[in-house]
Amino acid sequence: MYRVITPETEEEFEKYFTFRWQMLRKPWNYPLGSERDEYEQVSHHRMILGPDKSVLAIGRLHFNTSEEAQIRHIAVSANQQGKGLGKLIVSALEGVARHENVVRLVTSSRESSLEFFASCGYSVAGESSADLTGLQRQLMTKQLNELNAIMLHPKWCKALQALWYDTIPISEQMGIKLFQYSGRTLETRASLVKNMNLHDTMFAGSIYSQAVLTGWGMIHLQLMEKGLAGEITLAEGSIKYAKPITKSPRALCNIESVQDRFSWLAKGKKCPVKLQVDIFDGDDPAGVFKGEYWVVPVAKES
Repeated sequence: MYRVITPETEEEFEKYFTFRWQMLRKPWNYPLGSERDEYEQVSHHRMILGPDKSVLAIGRLHFNTSEEAQIRHIAVSANQQGKGLGKLIVSALEGVARHENVVRLVTSSRESSLEFFASCGYSVAGESSADLTGLQRQLMTKQLNELNAIMLHPKWCKALQALWYDTIPISEQMGIKLFQYSGRTLETRASLVKNMNLHDTMFAGSIYSQAVLTGWGMIHLQLMEKGLAGEITLAEGSIKYAKPITKSPRALCNIESVQDRFSWLAKGKKCPVKLQVDIFDGDDPAGVFKGEYWVVPVAKES
């Protein structure tokens, strides 16, 4: 499971800046140190580490004004591209901006990254100044609101949210919302206030329910991606709680954890799907859910 973290130790920052130099400056023969600027101390930095603690992706956000923030230095390791890590970084930085009530995000994009930022909801607003390498950049912007988190297939996601609320009314009462879907990662968020116990933490049962629903949603969207249809049921699930949730309940399911037999479903047979959902309290790991679901084939409506 990929997790976005904030570099905190001197070692983590050293890895972060070295990776930024290797990806964004070294190819153009700029020296080590050129990857840093005067905004580092007042910026928000995020990165994703691999199992061996190597850096897989990074990004930075700083504030231009109280209402505008800028995303810069998005980079993903060459052997990890295409897995949605860049979108995870952008989503995390957008989360910081939303928390600070920023209404407009900007980024200065090279030609090679225009498509990526467009897929994250950014639009070209005009030419920006050339970068250190002399390449012309385009200024891209995004107005932030509650409904435009990074969302692949927004119509599918809106329909899934409505399906949850129509068929599982308690999900609406719990305040469970589909926050973002990148094609590889599904994230849901829930209301702490609506699920708070006498200890001012989230009910364990509510955490379990959010995790189950997140896994169910991931399978539903993957079926849509593959043009398949089926009735999804939970066969078995287990959860390990790492800490109480006291701030912001989040649940993430990454495609890397999904083990499916969708080929069976395409042949008209029911298929098992195993997956993992990671639970967070804000950015802090709070638990891990592992579930096995069954998908029973049904006739797909045209």
